[in-house]
Amino acid sequence: MGEVTATERPPEPDWPTITAEELVAYRDAENRFRASTSARALLGDPDPGAGIQWQKVALPDREIAVRVYRPTSGRDGAGGDRTELPLVLHVHGGGFVGTAAQCDWANSHLAAHLPAVLVSVEHRLLDPQTPLSAAAADGWDVLRHVVRHAAQWGIDPARTAVFGESCGALISALSAIRADEAGLRLAAQVLVNPAVDVSETMFDYASIAEYGYSPTRAVPQLRLFQQLSVPPGADARAVSPLYADNLGGLAPALVVVPTRDAVADHGRGYVERLRAAGASARLTEYPGARHAFLTLPGVEPQAEAARAEILGFLRAALTA
Repeated sequence: MGEVTATERPPEPDWPTITAEELVAYRDAENRFRASTSARALLGDPDPGAGIQWQKVALPDREIAVRVYRPTSGRDGAGGDRTELPLVLHVHGGGFVGTAAQCDWANSHLAAHLPAVLVSVEHRLLDPQTPLSAAAADGWDVLRHVVRHAAQWGIDPARTAVFGESCGALISALSAIRADEAGLRLAAQVLVNPAVDVSETMFDYASIAEYGYSPTRAVPQLRLFQQLSVPPGADARAVSPLYADNLGGLAPALVVVPTRDAVADHGRGYVERLRAAGASARLTEYPGARHAFLTLPGVEPQAEAARAEILGFLRAALTA
């Protein structure tokens, strides 16, 4: 999974008519672009204060690639030697298209300046044979594996947070719910432009009506996302954090919502549910920002402010 240079971005396909073969070909080409130096004008340059490498997490039934960010400084941020750093388990967005490499700008900065070990999961991408439950299992299983092998990763399992964007925020939210059920205490969760409802009510929001086709044609992509997420006959609410039964014991949440986003009301609604259940939840809206803005610092001026807010939130949670 080496870095690619001088890569051209493929044209966006027609989502309603795309075949399974065309989807695989498109996402392979798109992910090559996102992992290339050509994309950095949009995605931003990595922070020089963090080292970045691909690793493999060997699970009993499969192997999952992760992109690992570690601070290059030998200090822990409080003046001591770096021994056991906090863990931030990250999940990139995209659903059926996406790679951890597209998040280097924010992730490397967080690793360098928290400081922390940031592990970004290259989860299985959705297709007709791979539902959302598989991607969610990848996020949870990597989190559980790294925490169980804390000494090997150089992390302090008592200082662990989850973080994700879009579909990755959905997977991170599901991981936080699984962690609570399993008795794994998290310090924080950060959910950026989360899509947290893939049920029959996914499109029943004012933000969908207002921003479903502008500034981008989000609705056709979201319909494909919903179609691929849940096999026929499966319970869509089981992978929709908005409908989870027990939210009261979850880790404190920061939910970041760009306002010009079709799924903005998903994030707002999830904050309302968390608060109603008694969980701590902070909602921050970024007026005028678009979906995925945190990964697009080259074109979204509010990305830097959001990154700074996330850094401050995680620093408070992981160093308390």
